[in-house]
Amino acid sequence: MCGIVGYIGTSEAMPVLFDLLKKLEYRGYDSAGIAILNNGNDEIRTSKTEGSVDDLISITPDLGGHIGIGHTRWATHGKPSTMNAHPHSDSTGRIAFVHNGIIENYIEIKDTLIKLGHEFKSETDTEVLPHLIEEYYDGDLESAVRSSLSMVRGSYALAVISVDNPGKIVVARKGSPLVIGLGGDDFFVASDVSGILKYTRDVIFMNDGEIGVITDSGIDITTLDGVSVENNIETMEWDPEAAEKSGYEHFMLKEIFEQPDTIRDTFSGRISADGINLGVALPNVRRVVIIACGTSYHAGLFGRYVIERFARIPVDVEIASEFRYLDPIVDCGDLVIAITQSGETADTLAAIREAGSKGSQKLGIVNALGSSITRECQCLFTRAGPEIGVAATKSFTSQLACLLLLSVQLGKARKTLSTADVNDFVYELKQMSGNIQRVLNSTPDIRECAKMFADAEQFLFMGRGANYPVALEGALKLKEISYIPAEGFPAGELKHGPLALIYDGIPVVAIATKDPVYEKTLGNIKEVKARGATVIGIANESDTEIAKYVDYVLRIPDTDPWIAPVLSSVVLQLFAYYVAYHRGCEIDKPRNLAKSVTVE
Repeated sequence: MCGIVGYIGTSEAMPVLFDLLKKLEYRGYDSAGIAILNNGNDEIRTSKTEGSVDDLISITPDLGGHIGIGHTRWATHGKPSTMNAHPHSDSTGRIAFVHNGIIENYIEIKDTLIKLGHEFKSETDTEVLPHLIEEYYDGDLESAVRSSLSMVRGSYALAVISVDNPGKIVVARKGSPLVIGLGGDDFFVASDVSGILKYTRDVIFMNDGEIGVITDSGIDITTLDGVSVENNIETMEWDPEAAEKSGYEHFMLKEIFEQPDTIRDTFSGRISADGINLGVALPNVRRVVIIACGTSYHAGLFGRYVIERFARIPVDVEIASEFRYLDPIVDCGDLVIAITQSGETADTLAAIREAGSKGSQKLGIVNALGSSITRECQCLFTRAGPEIGVAATKSFTSQLACLLLLSVQLGKARKTLSTADVNDFVYELKQMSGNIQRVLNSTPDIRECAKMFADAEQFLFMGRGANYPVALEGALKLKEISYIPAEGFPAGELKHGPLALIYDGIPVVAIATKDPVYEKTLGNIKEVKARGATVIGIANESDTEIAKYVDYVLRIPDTDPWIAPVLSSVVLQLFAYYVAYHRGCEIDKPRNLAKSVTVE
């Protein structure tokens, strides 16, 4: 996920662009850049750098000009570097281009353009677009953009300027947000309305499949097919300071609500009519070892269940800080998978290096492109985008989604899954984003339930099978941000110790979705109820039985039992958030915790 901005108006463009970029820096901060058409309208001047917007400001001379575009980047193709930073240009340097999204067929387009004589400077998917625009350009920038986008598969929000069309910015959207702000004689472009509220509350939210041409006299929006679209101007009521979180009170809540989109991004280009293609080499191995810390460890536990179920490969899951000191027994027949959001977790890095030194094959599941782990092994990127809230939310569900994809591809390769099995499961995967949205639609019910337990002194979470890691993660989320002691455990272990913790009124969260051990879980619920626990059940929408045994029910849509844990995780994220909210906790920055643990 990246942030794009644009400006055309009466003021100097450079300070406006810098300010817009600062507002959107949460969307990405590994590199940044701007491009401005100079006052003589005969040159585009560009400044970009690896690093933050402040780094960009510190190196940029006065560029002059009243029209420009800018970008702050979270890398998805090509490592963070000045070379890969936006804006990108065509071969002549007379077109500048910024983009948010993923061009799925960029390799095919790039190969075609190279044969036509184009030379590329970066590793990004984005750079193919200004070159494609150059190829179609015949004096009309809008027409060239329209023709270029007809060749593209993927998602995009983009802005383009050209020396030969000096009085305009051309913008377009498909699958990534884009907002145009109207401020009298000034016009603004941003990925998020929070970036422009300082300047105007009058905005146009572009829809998918639209192209806009912005000049100093107005805005003309059409569809990709050339049909004129009426400008629907909305006046925003948000306070500009609050809008830094896009209207959400906390980044955590915002990131929870982004999950339909982040899951869609995780799957983008990886699921097709032919099945699943992850773009990484999957070796023939006799064992998988997963290493991770914290939330990523819980994702790894889930990975064990799905890889063993679909690929029939034995899986061990180790906490990275333990694995590295075990003198682990791994060799060339093992695939060691390191899961890390940041790609910089010290213990995970040390553990994957230890595994490599013993000859094992390695794979990273990581969110941050260009991070240290990407230099240690091949990586499967979760594409969750930057996550600002310390408590992981969208990065966790994207890790689960990647592990589901990985397990199915391994199963197909090993012939433990038939083509029909793969096709059936791919169908269910395609419903995941929409089903997460349905969970989010039930937020009022979850919030009301959470409010009733905001004063609890202790929580227990229990689940069986693939729901056991969800119980652990639910407990972790709650104690991270609400500071309430919480413990997760396998429901089948109830008689082996946890039952001693049950007392009258203690809240117990039971993940009891329909799966092969559903009846066993109901039996465990009856045990804690008999000893006075207040039980909150997580159950399928169609389950009419569970209400007989629990005090409160929070529902998820009916889905495949192996996908249900993803949906249950979203319920528990919302539950933890609202418990902490009603306790008045600092949700985005809980005490003593940091987002990325880069020291031992």
